[in-house]
This record gives sequence, structure tokens and C-alpha cells, in this order.
Amino acid sequence: MTPDQIRLVQDSFREVVPIRVAAAALFYDRLFAIDADLRALFPVRDMTKQGAKLMASLGFVAHGLDRADTILPTVRVLAKRHVTYGVEERHYPIVGQALIETLAVGLGPAFTPPVRDAWEAAYGLLANVMIAAAREDQLAA
Repeated sequence: MTPDQIRLVQDSFREVVPIRVAAAALFYDRLFAIDADLRALFPVRDMTKQGAKLMASLGFVAHGLDRADTILPTVRVLAKRHVTYGVEERHYPIVGQALIETLAVGLGPAFTPPVRDAWEAAYGLLANVMIAAAREDQLAA
């Protein structure tokens, strides 16, 4: 990611924080609309706590992008945990689509093409690290 992309992600995430509860709900609505089978990965019906975890994770990543080497170990651990929840490699593009669609709605006109590109780059980085960590874990098993 470029420094400008990192700045765009960090700045736009600050705009998400005030609407984080609604954004999280929208994210899960989009996720389950894209692939209803993913609902089975979440044993609870009330997604409020899960939404708070999602927003905390996004904040952790967004704010750590300018020092990625410090956040990537945590991202790898998160990936391995997600495998135990039933997350598969094929789910990552679906999650990325739901995230981008959520940001587009939540940020409205502020979700410019450069902001979209920055978030796609950030999610691509995150997803690639998580997929690689999950593969390593599976190979070690």
C-alpha cells in the first residue's frame, strides 16, 4: 500500500467510527445477502457483539497500516482462529465484497474511487496474510 492509500483508509475509518453500530449491522446484512450459508458460521442471532468485534478489528488494522509489521502477527493469529470457526479461503472475497459495499453506503459521497482503491488494497493485504496463515496452519496439522 502507498502512504496515500494508508492515509485514505485511516481518514475514512474515522468517518465510520460514529456510525460503527449501523455499519456493522449493514456489513452482516450484506454478507448474509451475498452468501446466506455464511450465517451458519455465527451461532448467535444478535450480532451486536460480533459487530463490535468487527469494528474493533477494522480499527486495529486501519490504524496499524502505517506500521504493518507490528499488526501482522496479530492478523495471523486471528486467521488461525477463524479457521476453527469454519472460515475457508473461498469466504475472503465475499467478506471483501460485503466490506466494500458497506463502506460505499456508510461513507456515501466520501467513498471516492481513490478511497475505494485504498480499502481494496488494505483488504487485499489483510486477506492475503490471513489466507497464507491459514494455509500454513493447515499444512502443519
